Amino acid sequence: MSFKWPIKLDLFGVHVSPTCYDEAVQCVLSAAREGRGGAVDLMPVHGLITAVRDAGFRRRINRDFDIVAPDGQPVRWALNLFHQAGLTDRVYGPELMLRLCGAAAAAGVGVYLYGSTAGVVDKLKNTLVGRFPGLRVAGAESPPFRPLTEDEGRAAVERFNASGAGIVFVGTGCPRQEMFAAEHRDKVRAVLVCVGAAFDFHAGAKRMAPPWIQRRGLEWLYRLCQEPGRLWRRYLVTNTIFSLLVGRRLLLGR
Repeated sequence: MSFKWPIKLDLFGVHVSPTCYDEAVQCVLSAAREGRGGAVDLMPVHGLITAVRDAGFRRRINRDFDIVAPDGQPVRWALNLFHQAGLTDRVYGPELMLRLCGAAAAAGVGVYLYGSTAGVVDKLKNTLVGRFPGLRVAGAESPPFRPLTEDEGRAAVERFNASGAGIVFVGTGCPRQEMFAAEHRDKVRAVLVCVGAAFDFHAGAKRMAPPWIQRRGLEWLYRLCQEPGRLWRRYLVTNTIFSLLVGRRLLLGR
């Protein structure tokens, strides 16, 4: 391998990469050009706390992902606070997706879109092709909204590989997208990049928080206002646990 994946640091038992956009793009594109498999996750507080609470999921994240980037500002702040990582920005899934598409278009690397609904995927494909002339979308599909059967998983891998794509964007939500990527990463000749709600944002199905809200780590509040019925319990639980973990480590040093 002509490059190295970023190092990882322990954050409450979860191994997170203190990386930046440029490094993540370079690593993914290098792996894609070489036809190597790989798995990338963009981790917000919700994903981090899901891994903290679920040992099986945590093992998958720590073992099977080459990059676990700090998607959430609080995750970046925690890396800086406890590991002096010196990160000046997070690696936001929707933004990384755009940067990867731009780099892929320039390098002639095909991408595959796998996630959300059929209508969203169609709009996303048109948006990306319009924004990045020369981008080759090698495939685009909406998987069933449930865990795949063994045959369905095998067929999806065959479609990815047959398409010739070097990057497969997976947008089926946490933790389903991570479990899919971890299970199939060694069979896919492309880098699986879990980008969550990026499909919906770039297709115009959901509104993205303004930059000033994102910079202050308040994107969760913006999204809660958009979908209170679906998200209130998630953010109440995960944000509280994250705050308690940070406070305990500050007080006890562990």
